[in-house]
Amino acid sequence: MWCVPKIDQLFKERMEDVLELYERPYNPKEPMVCFDEKSKQLLADRRESIPAKPCQPRRADYQYERKGTRNLFIAVEPKAGQRKVKVTKRRTKADFAKFIKQLTEKTYQRAEKIHIVLDNLNTHFQNSLQETFDEQIVKRLLKRICFHYTPYHASWLNMAEIEIGILNRQCLNRRIPTEKQLCQEVNKWQTDRNKQGAKINWRFTRIKARKVFKYHSLDSGKKLNE
Repeated sequence: MWCVPKIDQLFKERMEDVLELYERPYNPKEPMVCFDEKSKQLLADRRESIPAKPCQPRRADYQYERKGTRNLFIAVEPKAGQRKVKVTKRRTKADFAKFIKQLTEKTYQRAEKIHIVLDNLNTHFQNSLQETFDEQIVKRLLKRICFHYTPYHASWLNMAEIEIGILNRQCLNRRIPTEKQLCQEVNKWQTDRNKQGAKINWRFTRIKARKVFKYHSLDSGKKLNE
C-alpha cells in the first residue's frame, strides 16, 4: 500500500538498497528473488453449481462452507521469469525457514549467492533459521543468502506483491474446497507461468524515487548489507 508516514534515513537506505538490487543486470550465479506469502480460505459449495452453457455463465449458490485456511509462500525471480509457490498449513517461523532452505538447496542449488527481497513480518528474519535448524545448517544457509528488507509501510517495493496479484486473478479468485485441489491448481498455474518465462518489468528506479520523495542520493559507497 502507498502509506508513507515518514521518510527517515532507514526508509531511504532500505528503499535504495532494494532499488539498486532491481537495477542490477540478470546474473544466474546471484539470482534476485522476491518473497512474500498469502493466506487462502478454503470454501466449498453447499449446493452443486450449474455448469456454464453457451451465452450463459456458470452459476453458483451464494452459500458456502468454510474448510479452513492455507498459507502460500511465493518466491518469484522477476528477471528470469521463474517462480516457486508452496502451500503450507501454517506460516510459522519453522515453515518460513524450511521454505528458505528449499530455495537455497534445491531451487537455487547452483547459485553462489541468493538475494532475497522480503518485508518485515516477524517470521522473516535470521532467528527463524536459528530456531529451526542446528548451527551448521544455519551457517551453510546464511553463507549463500543475503536478505534485503523493504522499508516499513512499503511492501509495494516488493515485486512479489505483483506476482501475488496475478496469482489471485488467474488462479485463486474463486472457491477452492480442499488443500489437494489448491495444490493442483497452484502447481498448474506455476508450471504454465514458468514455461512462458513471464517476467516483471520494474520501472521505479532510484532516480525516480529521489524525485518522488524529494531527497538527494545517499552517501557514496554506503551499503545497507555490509
